Amino acid sequence: MRVIDNSIKYLSIITSIILALLVLLVVYDATARYLFSTGSIALQELEWHLFDIIILFAIAYTLREGGHVRVDIFYDSYTAKTKAFINAISSMFFVLPFSFLLIYIGLDFVSQSFIQNECSSNPGGLEYRFLVKSLLPLAFVFVSLQAIKDSIVNFNLWKSL
Repeated sequence: MRVIDNSIKYLSIITSIILALLVLLVVYDATARYLFSTGSIALQELEWHLFDIIILFAIAYTLREGGHVRVDIFYDSYTAKTKAFINAISSMFFVLPFSFLLIYIGLDFVSQSFIQNECSSNPGGLEYRFLVKSLLPLAFVFVSLQAIKDSIVNFNLWKSL
């Protein structure tokens, strides 16, 4: 359990650093474009790739922190035991199957991109698009690990209450 928590924690730190880099990149790109009338397609695509990384890796952290979407008007009125049961069941029967599906589909998605040596269709764009696409299955591996941990913790909490 501790390994999963630490992995997600370090992943969130890396994501935070990437977010800071993205902000700097957008400021630079906007400044160059509007003040100096220059720009780079590669930098604009890099912005999108960094944004992809942030979104994909933040999913597991959001799950860890309990920030995912739920119907709070019902959930808030439940007892701690009922909340633990709902959380365990939703992790096992909704989050895990969805994550496994995205990992399965994502692996084919990445392999197709790798085989085709997919790159940007724009002149001056980034190459090796399969690298950013490979983050889809990787991100959902982390989501799966967090969902397994949440299921175990909530099931144990449900049993103890």
